Amino acid sequence: MSMRRFRSNPKTLGDVNMVTEELKNLYYKRLLPIEKYYSFHHFHSPSYEDADFDNKPMVLVMGQYSTGKTTFIRYLVEQDFPGSRVGPEPTTDCFTALMYGKTEGIIPGNALTVDPKKPFRNLDPFGNAFLNRFQCAQMPNKILESISIIDTPGILTAAKRKLSRGYDFPAVLRWFAERVDRIILLFDAHKLEFSDELTRAFGALLGYEDKLRVVLNKADRVDSQQLMRVYGALMWSLGKVFRTPEILRVYIGSFWSEPRQTCDHYQLIELEEEDLLTDIRNLPRNAAVRRLNDLVKRARLLRAHAHIISYLKQEMPTIFCKESKKHNLIYQLPVIYTKIQQQQRVPAGDFPDCTKMQEKLLGQDFSKFKTLKPSLMASLDKLLSTDIAKLVPLLQQQELRKKSLHGVLDGEFLGTFRRDHFRRDPFKELRDDESSEADFDEWAVEKFKPKYDEIFYNLSPNEGKLSGTKVKEWMTGTLLPNSVLAHIWRLSDVDGDGMLDNEEFALAVHLIEGKLEGHWLPRELPSHLVPPSKRMSTASDEE
Repeated sequence: MSMRRFRSNPKTLGDVNMVTEELKNLYYKRLLPIEKYYSFHHFHSPSYEDADFDNKPMVLVMGQYSTGKTTFIRYLVEQDFPGSRVGPEPTTDCFTALMYGKTEGIIPGNALTVDPKKPFRNLDPFGNAFLNRFQCAQMPNKILESISIIDTPGILTAAKRKLSRGYDFPAVLRWFAERVDRIILLFDAHKLEFSDELTRAFGALLGYEDKLRVVLNKADRVDSQQLMRVYGALMWSLGKVFRTPEILRVYIGSFWSEPRQTCDHYQLIELEEEDLLTDIRNLPRNAAVRRLNDLVKRARLLRAHAHIISYLKQEMPTIFCKESKKHNLIYQLPVIYTKIQQQQRVPAGDFPDCTKMQEKLLGQDFSKFKTLKPSLMASLDKLLSTDIAKLVPLLQQQELRKKSLHGVLDGEFLGTFRRDHFRRDPFKELRDDESSEADFDEWAVEKFKPKYDEIFYNLSPNEGKLSGTKVKEWMTGTLLPNSVLAHIWRLSDVDGDGMLDNEEFALAVHLIEGKLEGHWLPRELPSHLVPPSKRMSTASDEE
């Protein structure tokens, strides 16, 4: 698969870190004292910690079972990960956080909640029923150096709903939805189904639609007429749940690294794949903007929460009929919302869900609530009106320097034939002992080269080399995804001249055949695959 290494410009990274540090200071200085004063965490999400600001961008992958969640993640990282299993039945009831680690291993949920370097400490309140089904899979993967991925249990269909999870599944989803940078929701194009649990899961995502991307997966298994019907049904169903003026972005694709089935909409699938990879690729450089957006959203919710708590405190009697007055106020909460909106000029969109707030209020002692404290509210207003505005120039500087940041994923097949993509020799990262042995290794492709040469010369090379255009035309006939073919091209064009000679072409065909047989592609070309004529040049380059 096509993976361009994540190398960031130090100045740009400095801007991102500076914005993150400022956001962290604003949260601890302005928001946290108000959250504690009005017991915000009893009603809404727990307090933020350092790890919530410092960790890499996270992608939450969710969907009903058998929609291809685990396969989609394997497609992104191009390797199996600890604890993964693929099957048509519900193969796991586990939340798995894929994160970078120098050694491969699994960290159980209870250990994660006490690790200050991981952003999962506030998952403790969900209890052992959840923590026993939560784990972190660490591995030394280049993609995970830039993003983390959260794999979720398959959402149960109506037929499987008799199973009980033992924990509040929608509440856990909402906890992650608040903290991640992107939510990928997968549907199966040839088995579209909406269950009760899926509807409840949608409810957990309300308010975070800006992070949501929908994927209609396995689209190569249906014809164009069926695809249009399924797409229309999906958009209609999503419109009933997410009542937003913006239409949700739905990607049509077949997100795995195996050959796709021939269909009329094959080109559409390729374009959609590149669009989604570009969206994910941009997450690291947009992380500061997302954190700023989430902090502002939290501050506005906190302001509305403070006014609600203060109003309820003022309306409570000092001695008699406290319990009956409490229930009466809870019943009148929709009216109270309207009064606060009119009197305090707090926008209606800042208020928490009324029904959920009523449920939370039932278990609270109103006599312990606090009235409005002018100094705290002035601090909150200063945050929203002045402090956030001061961060905008830093974000603009970061925006101007975006071009110096390389993406994490590169699905642009055509772009791989441009010379500026070949400035870094991929073999310079080989260890010295490997490169010194390269001259003595037998070339693994040699015995297959006669049949590869026949293909090569049938494509009419010019001065002993095939152009990128000719190779691309031949490669696309394999029906492998563009991103996979782009990675094969980068491995094969050893001298980086944007063309392939007969040895490089033989190497490319050898890698394609291996991929079609189900093998993983190497991330860097091992010494025994380096064409003999290129070994001397790569060895001398290293010297």
